[in-house]
This record gives sequence, C-alpha cells and structure tokens, in this order.
Amino acid sequence: MSARAAAWLAWSLATLCGVMFVAVGVLGVLAQSAQSPGDSTIAGTISETVIFVLFLAFPIVGALVASRRPQNPIGWICLASGLLWMLLAVTDSYSIYGVARPGSVPFPVAVGTIGNQWLWVPTVGLFGIYMILLFPDGRLPSKRWRPLAWLSGVMIVLLSITEGLAPGPLENQGGVRNPFGLEALPWLEDVSYIILPLLPLCILASAVSMVLRFRRSRGEVRQQIKWVAFVASFSGLLYLIAMISQLVFVLNVSESGGSIPRFPWWAEVLFSVAVLGFAGVPVAIGFAVLKYRLYDIDVVINRTLVYGSLTAMLVALYFGSVAATQTILRALTGQTEQPQLAVVISTLVIAALFNPLRRRIQSFIDRRFYRRKYDARKTLEAFSARLREETDLETLNSDLADVIRETMQPAHVSLWLRPDRPPRGEQADL
Repeated sequence: MSARAAAWLAWSLATLCGVMFVAVGVLGVLAQSAQSPGDSTIAGTISETVIFVLFLAFPIVGALVASRRPQNPIGWICLASGLLWMLLAVTDSYSIYGVARPGSVPFPVAVGTIGNQWLWVPTVGLFGIYMILLFPDGRLPSKRWRPLAWLSGVMIVLLSITEGLAPGPLENQGGVRNPFGLEALPWLEDVSYIILPLLPLCILASAVSMVLRFRRSRGEVRQQIKWVAFVASFSGLLYLIAMISQLVFVLNVSESGGSIPRFPWWAEVLFSVAVLGFAGVPVAIGFAVLKYRLYDIDVVINRTLVYGSLTAMLVALYFGSVAATQTILRALTGQTEQPQLAVVISTLVIAALFNPLRRRIQSFIDRRFYRRKYDARKTLEAFSARLREETDLETLNSDLADVIRETMQPAHVSLWLRPDRPPRGEQADL
C-alpha cells in the first residue's frame, strides 16, 4: 500500500469513527429519554458520557501513526480498536432505544446482541493484548512470545463464538433470550465460562512482556516504552480484578440457584474504571510520540493537541455560557426563553477568548512536551527585548554569541563583522 493510500484509508476510518461518535450521542440522548428512571444506573451514565469521549483517542492517535508509518501495525491496531469501540457504543445505544420504544427501529435485540456478545471480545483482545505485545516497533519482544500471540488469537475466536451462540437470557438486553443462541447446545455457556478467564490472563501476560521489554531496553527506546508500560500494566491488572470480581459474583449466584441479576453498583463502577484505564494507553502512546519522537510525527500531534484542546474548551464554554446567559436573562426579565440573545453573547465571548486560549494552550504544550524548543524561544524573545535597548556593540556581540550557544549548542561560535572599509575586515572569535 502506498503512503498516500494508507493516509487516505487511515483518516477515512478515523472520520467514520467520528460519525459513529455523533450517532452514539444522538442515540444516547434518545435512549435516555425513552428509558424509565429505574432502568439507568450511575455507573452506566458514567460509562456512556465519559468513557466513549475519552476513547476518541484511539482513532485519532491511530490515524496519525498509521498515516505516517503504515508499515507499523501499531497505528492500525489502535485505529481498529477505536472503530470497534464505536461500533459497540452504537449497537448498545441502538438496542437500548429500540427495546425502550418497541417498533421504533428494526431488530434492536439482534443489533444489541452483536455488540454485547460478539464484538466485545475482539475489541478488548485486540487492544489489550496485541497493542501492548507489539509496542513500540510492531514486533514481538522475542520468539518465545509467539505461543502467547497464537493462544490469544485462538482464545479470541473461540470466546467470540461461544459468547455469541450460547443460548439463554441476556442480562444486557433486559433478560430476553439470545436471538443467535443455539438452543440445542446449552453447554456453550459452560465452555464460555471456561475460556473467559484466559482473556484477562493473556492481557496480564502481554503487560508483563512490555515490562520485560522495558527492563531490557536502553536509551531512547527505554523512555519510549516507560509511560506506555506503566499505563498498560496498571490497566491490565485493574481489568483482571474487575473480570474476576464479576466472574465470582456470577458463579456465586449460579450456585445458589437464582437467576443472574444486574451486577451490583460496585462491580459496575470497578468495570467502568477498568475499561476507562485502557483509554489511557493511546494517550500514553501519544505522550511517547510527542516527547520522544517515536514515530516522528510530533509536529502533527502538537497541532492536533492544541486545536483539539482548544475546540473542546470552546465548545464547553459556548454551551456553558449559553445556559448561564439564559438563566441570568430569565431571572432578570422573567421570560422563559431568550435563545437569540444568549447565542449572540456566547458567540462574542468565544470570539474574544479564541486567541488568548490558543496561546495559553500552545504555551502549556510546548512547556510540557517541547521544553528545549520552549526554552530556546524564550531566550530569543529575551534577546530581542535587550536588542531594542542595548547600544554597546561589544555587549551585543557577547549577548548574540551567548544566545547561539544556548539555543543551538555549537562546538564553536565566530562572529564576523562587516568592515567599514571594503579592503579590510574584522573577525572576532568568541
């Protein structure tokens, strides 16, 4: 695949993720309005409003890396993970809305089952295992890790099949039976429970491989892996605890002979936090790209961070100012709605804050990720200020040489002064 075709494909998939994210928002609002108050939980609300916003880091980082380094599978894995997460969100919101309002959309239970029973395994496995196992160069740490790669692939396929075809009620679908379930094969559910513990164990093993890779690396590669290894290890351990907790809860309920109810609030919160931890891995990859030039796309990501953060802040300020302005106008005038005036005031506020916010965000990112460039720019700005006030030529010569040494760090600095008379010149070694 050519570089241009790879870039087009990567950004097309990232755009598709963005479209699905908007669809998730629309379907989420419709589903929330259609549900009765007792159908939603605090943990579920947190998952829907926070987790999938942060998981936009997957397609963004993946598209950036894949478009510039298409031969490295890391970018494509990250991009595919983002696509799968968004598919999960779309199918879940679609199903919730369809079940709450029967007849509004076709096949809501089947669509929800595709996401909740079939897609979640490759979604978690692809990123939780292979992304961590292959980072940073797209290769296994050594040949000894090939059995883990093959075992993980077989486990993902088998668990997806058993989860998708196991008959019985679906807790995530309000207790309705699995429309894809094979009623003649009830033992598929038992097989699924047997295979399920392998998923967190493979994730934990991949995290161990990254820790070992980090310990054996040196220099810049060690710095590249450091943050990703820490976040991946922490996320894998947290997910392992969450999976074991839910598995123990299910087994205890099954042994008591009762039906499996909704998981307790602490289990939902723990699972949400564990899943949210995986969103930190692409952020850590972006940190490695920025700070240690892992894929040489730091300039692109610098602009993405600046204008992405700026857009998020301006959108939040805009809607916040619209709501605040409407509240103030309602209190002052007694009228229930003042939408036009609130929008005008909010637009003026956003226009006034655009450049100051952009400068502050750019300064923060430069200080955090581009310290040398930031220090050099500050040195040049200070020299420019002295240049306007200093009149002594010798002092200016010395200051100029100091600035060059500090910003460019050459082995030797020589300053050549244009002669007053053409035949003779003057050169000073500083």
